[in-house]
Amino acid sequence: MNDFSYVQAASTKDAARLRKDTPTAAYIAGGTTLLDLMKAHLQEHPQLIDINRLPFKGIEQTKDGLRIGALETMSDVGEHPLVVQQFPAVSQSLLLAASPQLRNMASIGGNILQRTRCGYFRDPAFPCNKRIPGSGCPALDGDNHNLAILGVSDSCIANSYPGDFSVALAAFDAVLTLENQKGRQRRVPLTDFYRLPGNTPHLETILEPGELIVAVTLPPAAHAQRSTYLKVRERSSYAYALASAAVGLDVQGGTIRTARVALGGVGAQPWRSREAERALVGQPATEATFRAAAATALQGAQPREHNRYKVELAQNTLVRALQQMTSS
Repeated sequence: MNDFSYVQAASTKDAARLRKDTPTAAYIAGGTTLLDLMKAHLQEHPQLIDINRLPFKGIEQTKDGLRIGALETMSDVGEHPLVVQQFPAVSQSLLLAASPQLRNMASIGGNILQRTRCGYFRDPAFPCNKRIPGSGCPALDGDNHNLAILGVSDSCIANSYPGDFSVALAAFDAVLTLENQKGRQRRVPLTDFYRLPGNTPHLETILEPGELIVAVTLPPAAHAQRSTYLKVRERSSYAYALASAAVGLDVQGGTIRTARVALGGVGAQPWRSREAERALVGQPATEATFRAAAATALQGAQPREHNRYKVELAQNTLVRALQQMTSS
C-alpha cells in the first residue's frame, strides 16, 4: 500500500474542496473495498477523504418511495423493518453478503461501487484491460469459471459488480441520487449506472470525478413486497454468487400481473431481465411458465470454456426463486 494522508470532511462543501485540491484523492466511508484495492496496489491515492460526517444517512419513507442514505451500513439497512417489510429481497441480498463484521462496517454507497473479483484484475502480474486499457484479457481463454456470460465483450468478461445488493436494486427499479463537487444533484436509475465493458472495460460506472452517491430510493410496488433473493455459491457463507436471482411477483387468481427479475453472478453488471419479465406477465404461475422465462433470460449468454455451467445454473436458480414466491 502506498503512503497517503487522511482527512475528515466536515461537510459536503468541505469534501468537494478537499477533492478539488487533490483530484486523485479518494473518498472513504467503511473502507472495506477501497483498502483492499489499495493493499493490492490496484488503486493508489495520495489522500483519503473520510466522508462519514456528511448528511448521507437515514432510512425514511418519502413521496418517491423508501429512501436509504448512502452512508447507512449494510447491516442496518438489511435489518431495518421498512426494508424487511417492503423489500424483502433487498434485505436478504444484504444479509447473505460478506460476514457480520464487514456488514457492520461497509456502507451502502461503497457496496454499490465494489469492483470485480476477477483473479486477473486482482493480480498486477497479469495484463488486464480493466486495469490497463489495451493490455489484453487473459480470462477469455484462462480461468473464467466464475466470470460473466451476459453483457460481455472481447475486451472483458469480468463481472463489474460481484455483490448482491445491486442485483436486488436493479430488480426493483431503484434510483440513485448523485451529487457533484458543485453541490448539484442528479437522479439515475440503478440499471443505467453501470457500464457494459464494450471496448472500454476500465469505465465501470457513469459516476463523474468527485461525484458522490448520496442515497438510493426504491419505489413501492406489490411485486416488491412479495419478493426474494436466492444465492447459489460454492460454500454456505462469505462467498460470492456463482448465480443469484432477485425476483418479485404480483399474482392474482393464479395469473402473474407484474414481475421483476434480476440476475447476479452471471452478468457484466447487475442483470435486469426485462425479457424474462415479459415472458412471465399474463401467464399462469406454473413451473412451465417459470422455465420458459428462465430460458428467455439466458438467451443472449456467451459462455466460455470454464463457465458454460452457468447457463443451466442461472436458469435453475431463477426457476427455484420463482417457485419460492408461489409456494408460500
